[in-house]
Amino acid sequence: MNLDASPRRGSDFAELSRSVKQAGLLDRRIGFYVLCLVGAIAALGATITAMVLVGDSWWQLGLAAVLAVVFTQIAFLGHDAGHRQMFATNKVNGAIGLLLGNLVVGVGFGWWMGKHNRHHANPNHEDEDPDVDIAVLAFSAEQAQRKQGFFRFVVKHQAWLFFPLLLLEGFSLHVISAAAAVRREVRGWQLELVLMAVHVIGYLGLVFTVMSPLKAVVFIAVHQGLFGVYMGCAFAPNHKGMPVLTAGHQLDFLRKQVLTSRNVTGGWFTDFLLGGLNYQIEHHLFPNMPRPHLRRAQSMVRDFCRERSISYAECGLFTSYGYVLKFLHEAGAELRDTGKLARSAST
Repeated sequence: MNLDASPRRGSDFAELSRSVKQAGLLDRRIGFYVLCLVGAIAALGATITAMVLVGDSWWQLGLAAVLAVVFTQIAFLGHDAGHRQMFATNKVNGAIGLLLGNLVVGVGFGWWMGKHNRHHANPNHEDEDPDVDIAVLAFSAEQAQRKQGFFRFVVKHQAWLFFPLLLLEGFSLHVISAAAAVRREVRGWQLELVLMAVHVIGYLGLVFTVMSPLKAVVFIAVHQGLFGVYMGCAFAPNHKGMPVLTAGHQLDFLRKQVLTSRNVTGGWFTDFLLGGLNYQIEHHLFPNMPRPHLRRAQSMVRDFCRERSISYAECGLFTSYGYVLKFLHEAGAELRDTGKLARSAST
């Protein structure tokens, strides 16, 4: 795939965008999102009620897994609100995002949206995409060589450690987003901190009230661990293993978004499981497109790309994880080879 090739026409995206707008695919689906919000809050309420009824029992660990799913589905809705997919005004979408992110899930909405918007602007760019700048992972041989100490060891074996590392992702999201608010790096940091504090007090109060200290600690570990795994497994297939851009690339907007993204094929269950992120190409081209329109947009975008000989990547969910692990394994190959040479020299 030649990432430096100049596009045939600079107006390709404008042409596609006109077709998408004429099809009504950027129109709001308020009813859909109201139903989703009501369903998510109902699921959260039912799970909390079940926790109170089950009481001090190890059966709570099953509810920890259920709560991890509920939290992730609510986080997906926060993602949609952040992209202004839900309602017509930024104010309403922002308020929904704050409530879902900071208050319900406990992850700072302002921090996450700042990072996520930078990712959308330059997906898979080694210098400008924050999702390609992760301390415990490397996405190129050059990144791997820059790692030191413990992180170097992790990157050397990152394909094997990738899924275990996701167990820490939920905790990481809480800590990093709270720290950004404490450092006043986000607008409205006072409100964000208050909402996160209410979340922490309510969450810990519930868990330690209905369970003994040991069960409560195990519940938190299982819940937050599975929440991190679910979130990581939803976002990882989208770009990992796709071309990594560097300074000087000459791709237009359409090609930059399409060539660095991967769709995950499947039916309605995949749509639900991944919160619409399985239509990653369409989402990156039209971030404010409501989730239920992404499936319809897919056929239009895929045909448009095929007509212009633009590579359009899509595969099944488990195949996508295979690509991710293969990519991570290859990125750390030089470190393993260096280690082998060092051991050979010492003998």
